[in-house]
This record gives sequence, structure tokens and C-alpha cells, in this order.
Amino acid sequence: MKDILRLIDHTLLKPDATNSMIEDLCNEAIEHNFYAVCVNPYFVKLAKDILRDSNIKVATVIGFPLGASTKEVKAFETLDAIKNGAEEIDMVINIGALKNKDYDLVKEDIKAVVEAAKDKAIVKVIIETCLLSDDEKKKACELSLEAGAHFVKTSTGFSTGGATIEDVKLMKSIVGNEMGIKASGGIRDLETARKMVEAGATRLGTSSGVKIAKEF
Repeated sequence: MKDILRLIDHTLLKPDATNSMIEDLCNEAIEHNFYAVCVNPYFVKLAKDILRDSNIKVATVIGFPLGASTKEVKAFETLDAIKNGAEEIDMVINIGALKNKDYDLVKEDIKAVVEAAKDKAIVKVIIETCLLSDDEKKKACELSLEAGAHFVKTSTGFSTGGATIEDVKLMKSIVGNEMGIKASGGIRDLETARKMVEAGATRLGTSSGVKIAKEF
């Protein structure tokens, strides 16, 4: 079960993060062989430099944490992040547009990031499950799939709640094996991580990766 460590995106998105904290994050990812680090766009270049000789990916966040910027801004952010070394893009869906049932806008918003990433980066769509009804969660997954994204992701970790087993199962019921599922927010121990994987998660976003690693 130690393979679960290779599903972890070791995450530090706090606004007061410093260079030394990002360096520690990257070194911890190397030590425990996590899949990726997830950092704010400002730190992508630093993380890439530290991880250049490793197999650890650099992920960053786009339209974070509210998802309310325009598709043009999200596309520009994506291009800039990839130029700086990002290999995975975790974008926040336009939550307000989804609730307005403006599904074409939501889909085009996701597609703008997918097209900006092209074949250069994986795109994960953060749907912020804690703010959505079950029907909205299903629709968000369907639109993400239609727009060509690679993953759906539960949460930013900056709203009213994180990943739940029920939400991961619901997302899995919609996307099946056609997309990855990233459970993120509130995964602080090995037992929770295992339950998320059993429910269908194929990636885990957590700032508690080192703690989880020490539980083996």
C-alpha cells in the first residue's frame, strides 16, 4: 500500500509561503517519492529548478481559489505557468456560471485552459464540491469531460469543506475511467487517504504527505 505515496500531490498554497518553505516541500517530495508538488504560480520556477533532476512533477493552480476570473485570464495564467515549468494545471471551475446554468460558458472556460495546456500539461478541474448540489457536481464532471480535461478535483481547500468519500464516489460514477479523480482537502492521515483511493480517487492533494508517509 506504500504505492499510495505515488498518488500524492504534496501541496503548499498558503499565501504566506516563502522560498525556504517551497524548498522544504520539494525536498520532502523527493525523499518520500510523491507524485508532484502543488504550488502557487509564483513558485513554479523555483520548484522546477529544485526538482529538475527528479521524477517529481510540478503542479500549479489557475483561477485560484474562486474560479471567477475570465477564460482569457485563466488561459494566460496557464501559458505563463507552463513557460515557467508547470506540468500539471489545477484550474478552478467558474462556480457562479455553473449555478447560473450557463453551461456553455463553464465548458468554454475549461476548454480555454485545456487548449492553452495542449499537450504540455495535464489539466485538473477543481469543481469545489462543498458549494455544489449533487446535480451540480454531476454537471461539472460532465462538462469537464466534454471540454477535454484530464482530471476532476474535489476542492481548493480554501472554501467551506474538502473531499468526502461520497463526493469521490459520485464523481467516479460520472467520469468512470475516462478521467482521473483528485481528492483534495482534509486528507490528513493514511486511513483517510486509503478510503479516498478505495472510493475512486487516483490522485490525492494534501499538505500532510509527510505525516501520511510516517504512518507506514
